[in-house]
Amino acid sequence: MDGDGTSLVIALIALIFMSGYFSSTETAFTCFNKIRIKNLALEGNKKAKQVLEISEDYDKLLSTILIGNNIVNITSATLATLFFTGVFGNKGPTISTIVMTVIVLIFGEITPKSLAKKYPEKFVLTIVGSIRIIHVILLPLNAIFSLWKKLINSIFKNENSPSYTEDELKTIIDEVKDEGVLNNNESELIKQAIDFDDVPADDIYTPRIDIVAIDIDDDIEEIKDTFIESGFSRLPIYKDKIDNIIGVIHEKDFISMISRGEKNLESISKKVLFITPNKKISILLKELQKNKTHMAIVIDEYGGTEGLITIEDIVEELVGEIYDEHEEEEQYFLKLSNTKYQISCNADLDDMLKTIGRDPSLYDEDDVSTVNGLIINKFGKIPVEGEIIEFDDLKITIKSAEEKKVNEIYLELLD
Repeated sequence: MDGDGTSLVIALIALIFMSGYFSSTETAFTCFNKIRIKNLALEGNKKAKQVLEISEDYDKLLSTILIGNNIVNITSATLATLFFTGVFGNKGPTISTIVMTVIVLIFGEITPKSLAKKYPEKFVLTIVGSIRIIHVILLPLNAIFSLWKKLINSIFKNENSPSYTEDELKTIIDEVKDEGVLNNNESELIKQAIDFDDVPADDIYTPRIDIVAIDIDDDIEEIKDTFIESGFSRLPIYKDKIDNIIGVIHEKDFISMISRGEKNLESISKKVLFITPNKKISILLKELQKNKTHMAIVIDEYGGTEGLITIEDIVEELVGEIYDEHEEEEQYFLKLSNTKYQISCNADLDDMLKTIGRDPSLYDEDDVSTVNGLIINKFGKIPVEGEIIEFDDLKITIKSAEEKKVNEIYLELLD
């Protein structure tokens, strides 16, 4: 091999190395953990700050990588053809194509990209200085391609969309959980926090029929019994009928009042917040805190009482049910066999569907949030004990019911 041949081989090796460099740079900047690099930058890591600066304009970075990669690949193909033609004559171009394809795939693409994908943060921190220099060198070419990109964008306009949707964020959380970074409780809490802003009051309120309230004209002993039997420390107070709620009284204020021998309930009544059913609970929580009250009354379109919601209801939507030492946990779902369940109709409909392995979105058209609502929808009336209905692949038998609602059902999976 003469001096020219040796020079060509050295040049080819350098070009293959540069091809691998550009390939690994593209992969590393695509895969690196932005949060991890941000944390390093906040800790004062200068290279991490440079990585974030470059990645903020990813289009320019990508142009630099593609221009550089194409230059080295085209140059290496040309030099290889010259080298192999000089060695093998007319067969040189064919041999050059085969050899360079294999070499570029192995050493210029597959190997560097695999390593960069495995250690993306290490790669970006190592190569950030060199890619900045190359970025400056290729600036004139980048400027030309930027103008071309603007022209293309002006022809094919598209609306800006968020980097991640809520569903994509939940998928990311599931992936992080599968990697062992988060446990089940942590991942569920984060997903519930994502959904928190979208939950309306009528999804979690206590419906009118279940509200425990007292009439301002009730006897003192009767009110005392209501506090004891309900176990609640706060009760709404109304005048004449429950649609005319005038406030809320606290048990300790009530006890203090009767210990003084007084009977004026209005003197211990605190203001209550009135809201519409579609009020988002994230906004309601702030309003309750601002008004220094723990309870809000949900009113319907006619101004009547539709339901009641407390701060505890809102917090439970985020962290799950909270039980105190005097409160018994309600058993909503009792599995009787692989295909049969006993279910409380106070249960959340989505919770029931998840328990029996059904997709909640299939029942969105029913526009109800509880099992009771679904049952009444499907029967078209308030069913009585013993009545049976079948829909989809479910068989529902009414276990117990009252005049205005269904209490419990038996559910059987037919499929």
